Amino acid sequence: MSLTLDTYRLLGRSGLRVSPLALGAATFGTEWGWGAEQDDARKLFDLYVERGGNFIDTANTYTNGSSERMLGEFTRDNRESLVLATKYTTLRRPGDPNSGGAHRKSLFTSVEASLRQLNTDYIDLLYLHVWDFTTPVEEILRGMDDLVRQGKVLYVAISNTPAWQVSRMQAIADLRGWSPLVALQIEYNLADRAGERDLIPMAREMGLGVIPYSPLAGGVLTGKYSRADLAAANVASGDGTRKSLNFALGTLTERNLAIAEVVKEVAMELGRTPAQVGLAWVLRNPGVTAPIIGARTPAQLEDNLGALEVDFTASQLARLDEASAIELGAPHDLLASDHIRAVLKGELKIETRH
Repeated sequence: MSLTLDTYRLLGRSGLRVSPLALGAATFGTEWGWGAEQDDARKLFDLYVERGGNFIDTANTYTNGSSERMLGEFTRDNRESLVLATKYTTLRRPGDPNSGGAHRKSLFTSVEASLRQLNTDYIDLLYLHVWDFTTPVEEILRGMDDLVRQGKVLYVAISNTPAWQVSRMQAIADLRGWSPLVALQIEYNLADRAGERDLIPMAREMGLGVIPYSPLAGGVLTGKYSRADLAAANVASGDGTRKSLNFALGTLTERNLAIAEVVKEVAMELGRTPAQVGLAWVLRNPGVTAPIIGARTPAQLEDNLGALEVDFTASQLARLDEASAIELGAPHDLLASDHIRAVLKGELKIETRH
């Protein structure tokens, strides 16, 4: 497998063409305690675009709005050539109950704020960022469709939502002639393969391109953490570092460090970096359209882009899969069992073509 940023892919059930690696702009700004200042963020943006990249991911509240504002400045001269993705639902004003959530008021006011911050007339791809468990799906889908009909949003998508709810929404959109969801953003990496249970198969069946975030598990798969970092005493709670965030999220575990060791071994065999191996593994999943890379320096971004050139042997893939394997759970493990295969097909040979 050898790709380039300008080897474009179609996004889900649409004709929209996007690069196979998306540039994550959550690192644009230092308000969260880590990230890149404006000049450094500009270098990241320019490097990505110069290589042919066109798919940029942000959200209305990333770095308290600085991410969108920086992108509004950076895209002044080439806005039409880029696919800008942003999100809504996270709380924009603490204490204001309607400044967050999936409902219509939050949707419309958030989009208007994003349009101002991004200095643009339209958003290419709008995600529902986080499922709120309270807003009726018809309200969400109708609101999204209204924005598409107004031309303020071109395509709609969803993130961090149960698979059954996404598939239900897609069916409703199809039946009512509303704008379909074209992308699903989920966490997916060698340390967290839970998306393989339902989310990724659902997305392939329902026409959503999968856009994985945190493809390196918050940096754990790059090999920069050790077992010494597992001790809570080594991580100052809320100190604003990525390490403390990973610790709080439960990403720093014995299991994940063991997976990182296998990633490192494979990287050494290939003459590549662990980050390139971790990204390349995500990229090769046929259900994945474009992992989101979140670099803080041009050197990190250069390294990440090298993942496009990585190829694995069958043995290396087997080792990575074995180290990171998960139980698919009910009903998937049952359906994959020899017993069910026998009672369904017996000795029949049935070829499938998908």
